[in-house]
Amino acid sequence: MDRKIKLKTLNPYITCQICRGYLIDATTVTECLHTFCKTCLVKHLEENNTCPECEIVIHQSHPLQYISFDRTMQDIVYKLVPNLQESEVKRERDFYRSRGQACPKDVGPNNISVIEADATVPVKEEAKPTESDCHRLDEQVNVCLETCGGSMKALKRRFIRCSALATITNLKKYIAKKTLNSIDKYKDIEVLCNDELLGKDHTLKFVYVTRWRFRDPPLKLQYQTKLDC
Repeated sequence: MDRKIKLKTLNPYITCQICRGYLIDATTVTECLHTFCKTCLVKHLEENNTCPECEIVIHQSHPLQYISFDRTMQDIVYKLVPNLQESEVKRERDFYRSRGQACPKDVGPNNISVIEADATVPVKEEAKPTESDCHRLDEQVNVCLETCGGSMKALKRRFIRCSALATITNLKKYIAKKTLNSIDKYKDIEVLCNDELLGKDHTLKFVYVTRWRFRDPPLKLQYQTKLDC
């Protein structure tokens, strides 16, 4: 026998304790596992180093390194709340439209490109996978990867363009594959921005907004091995 549960009974578990709205870009504090909207949490941590809910100290000087995007929680929220995802997509499109820009999610196949090593390679429509767009329709971030020196060799192709949802761990695996010839060695690599160590679960969009907000693209990141730290 099916049992129906009212959405309001679940609200305490799927709403942000800062804005009191449903979670958008759900982001979790790794120290206490409390979850908030990403924008709400980032704004809070710009002037505080404690969790907004339990007030535990996240980190004395770099609390933003100890939060991570919670994809599972966000998927749950979108499935439970009718029309929430569609509403957020509309708001995003309206935001870009009001500024005279094209929304990244509306870019057609003919405008998709993969950038690597100062070259733009068009992606043919017929070559696209039928089941997935491989994140080509995500918001994109241009990245410049440079070595900090030490034992790490420079990448032959240091300019890449990838999904804004890609994480620092994804970049570590890419760097390990290209420089150490083994993805399994990615845990030996550290990635930095402005000489600040980045958390493994940080997305490129998060890094761009919090570390590169007022600078021109591409987003410049440095990498080194842990032994070179």
